[in-house]
Amino acid sequence: MQVAYERRRDVFGDSGLVPGACLSENPTMPTTLRVDLEQDGPSTTRVTARSHTVFVDRPTAKGGADRGPLGGEYQLVALGGCFSSHLLAAIRAREAPISQLRVAVSGTMDGSPERFTSFTLSVEAICADGELLEKLVSIAERACQVTNTLRQSTPIEITVAARASSSV
Repeated sequence: MQVAYERRRDVFGDSGLVPGACLSENPTMPTTLRVDLEQDGPSTTRVTARSHTVFVDRPTAKGGADRGPLGGEYQLVALGGCFSSHLLAAIRAREAPISQLRVAVSGTMDGSPERFTSFTLSVEAICADGELLEKLVSIAERACQVTNTLRQSTPIEITVAARASSSV
């Protein structure tokens, strides 16, 4: 893999360069992420991201082998995964008493050619302080690279529900 900058470090520290996920040592330099895709059947694509492998495929009803989610479903995974990662980091950094976090992501598709026209993230967690949860959701929303990118062209709605802890 060729890199645009000479001095780079691994995303996860100095444990060696991991192809496809580099961070510049200079915070003003852009970060480049990369995934590699290769056909793995008549309708299946194998995707490698760092040391992880996933598959993209169509459902059997649409002529696929259903070996993995659709590309559009991965768009939802990217949005929810990025947001959730930032939210969990904000919770950990503040040692906030929040548990059992759940995020549901949906995307409405419409138009010709078909595209996502809106996204909704529904956040739910056990938390006695709903205002704290909403503050941390706001922090995660601002930090998430995927929401920052998608928001430029597509509305994103986020709803939050704090649940009381249930004693079982």
